[in-house]
Amino acid sequence: MTRRRWIADEVSGNRAALTGAHAEHLARVLRARVGQEFDVAAGPIVRLGRITSLSEGRIEFELGLEVPAAMTARITLLLSIFKFDRMEWAIEKCTELGIARIVPVIAQRTDTHLASGAAKRVERWQRIARQASEQSRRLAPPDIPAPVKLGEAIALPASVRIVLSESEEQTRLRDVLGSPAEGEIILAVGPEGGWTQDELKSFRQAGWISASLGDTILRAETAAIAATALVVSGFS
Repeated sequence: MTRRRWIADEVSGNRAALTGAHAEHLARVLRARVGQEFDVAAGPIVRLGRITSLSEGRIEFELGLEVPAAMTARITLLLSIFKFDRMEWAIEKCTELGIARIVPVIAQRTDTHLASGAAKRVERWQRIARQASEQSRRLAPPDIPAPVKLGEAIALPASVRIVLSESEEQTRLRDVLGSPAEGEIILAVGPEGGWTQDELKSFRQAGWISASLGDTILRAETAAIAATALVVSGFS
């Protein structure tokens, strides 16, 4: 049976710990007990961890042998902010697929109320990503920084930078991906209503490749997940 994986909050030598609500979930919901073994992501590696003590808000492990673990794909997702419930679903699923970084972006068509409230959501998004990372047996959750404006996001460097555009008629996403993928890829997904023409012009002027997922119009969260799955497959 596959062992459940946890991402340690603290690591010191052959010891690791979960703290706070993270520990409470394992202790109360999963009824952890001393002696149980789990996989524990401890920095850049995963090791076999045996519970040595449980207290309120803290579970300590003794770390043993290293456990094989898959590496995270070198993909950054620029995710324009949209309805929070749908955005959270996209963050969860893209995390499960193996995205390395998710950058929330304020675009021209981002709702003003969502844009103003996004900074307060970052901690929640990080928590969702952490839970999804443990469920999908990742080494670490994706980095999710504070929201940025589009101009700052466009300037981010990468080997390949692709903006998804429903108005793109010639180039499909699968056509611009190498096999296997090399270097870092940045993938930009627009908000509800899509990118404006001025935004697409800015992407082109900065050297981004424009591509589409096909002839159908997808919701923002669907496009993010579908595109991430397609790009991640090039790293496998």
